[in-house]
Amino acid sequence: MKNSPTRISWAQALQFWFKLGFISFGGPAGQIATVHQELVEKKHWISEKRFLHALNYCMVLPGPEALQLVIYMGWLLHRTLGGIVAGVLFILPALILLILLSSLYVLFGNTPLVTGIFLGIKPAVTALVIHAGYKIGTRILKKPLHIAIACLSFLGILIHIPYPVIILSAGFIGFISFRYRPEWISSHSKQHTSKQEIATQQAVIGDDDQVLGHTIFNKKKFLLTALICLLAWAIPFFLCISIWGIDATYSQLAIFFSKAALLTFGGAYAVLPYVFQAAVVDFSWLSAAQMMDGLALGETTPGPLIIVVAFVGYIAGHASQLFESSILSGTVGALIVSWFIFLPSFCFILLGGPFIESTRQEFRLTPILNGITCAVVGVIASLSVFFAYHTLWPKGWDGPLFGLETLFAMAILGAACIALIRYQQDILRVLLASAILGIIWQWLIASKILPL
Repeated sequence: MKNSPTRISWAQALQFWFKLGFISFGGPAGQIATVHQELVEKKHWISEKRFLHALNYCMVLPGPEALQLVIYMGWLLHRTLGGIVAGVLFILPALILLILLSSLYVLFGNTPLVTGIFLGIKPAVTALVIHAGYKIGTRILKKPLHIAIACLSFLGILIHIPYPVIILSAGFIGFISFRYRPEWISSHSKQHTSKQEIATQQAVIGDDDQVLGHTIFNKKKFLLTALICLLAWAIPFFLCISIWGIDATYSQLAIFFSKAALLTFGGAYAVLPYVFQAAVVDFSWLSAAQMMDGLALGETTPGPLIIVVAFVGYIAGHASQLFESSILSGTVGALIVSWFIFLPSFCFILLGGPFIESTRQEFRLTPILNGITCAVVGVIASLSVFFAYHTLWPKGWDGPLFGLETLFAMAILGAACIALIRYQQDILRVLLASAILGIIWQWLIASKILPL
């Protein structure tokens, strides 16, 4: 048995987690790749097999898998406190930045400069969604059943089948198929290279022969952790209800995002239709155009993309005016949403980590994950259609079918898709170029060089 903590010092770990919070752009795939490159290939803190085993667990959990992976790595390195610190530092820069951007948005959102920026960024964001679906689709849709599950999930979203039903059905199909016709659902990909295997041999936390003391399941510790997790949810939840009442905006945000945190299988892009339905249609916390603006802001920040829900909380809180200061009202709304959407990720890792570490040879949920991932491709496709419609025709079918604004948005959308998919350009570079084009376009309109 290997004693805890590891030989990695707290100072080294803190430096890395702090840096990661500021450089983790590129969505879940990019963030996971960054963590792998740093911890497995460069620093050799974690072995390849342990990393992939942890990743498999995070992929089948609801919530942002990149955040959960970071918490898991921090927990392996420095116990419970290490996991909490790693996760908080991964979220905090993005949350602070998004609250700041949200404040600027409500103060200056109607100025020509900001309007121009969003005119360019919105089509680019739609391209990012299309790009995410393309990357996942080309990786997972290898067989007829994969394509069929994706198509059925796409149709399911269109006819308003609840998102959890779609995800659970896809996982069930993957499980049944693997049991009776495994060749229909299994997808094989090479995940190891000789370079990675060298990293495995040199890792501080190696493979099967090493057992960290704090990763062994302990019943008392498990029950204590579960109690703390429950209190961490219950105390702020009932405080919201007791202070403002169950029908108040803050209480409704706490209730909805507590549920959403348990349903976000497949990452942020997959759950956005579910959040949109509630935030725009059911509760009217913000408009469809504001939701698009929020996603654009979320794409410009590091950290988990699901941080965009903090924008929803900010706009809802700002409109509620539960404090004299509208900025404070919005900030509290963003903090409430962030607490309830991210708390379960910490709980899942700290509670489930010891079980997963004890099953590194038997953990086999890949078929269920394959089915869910196929469904996520269909959900992302439906999200792309939804965003494209609201970006290209923001006024619906009442306006001209191919007016100047629509043609401009189509041009940005097409160029961004080519840049991302064909030339694999950096996301921030694409967003910056699109924003500049949007500012130029807005100036041409304001100067009446181009007639509307």
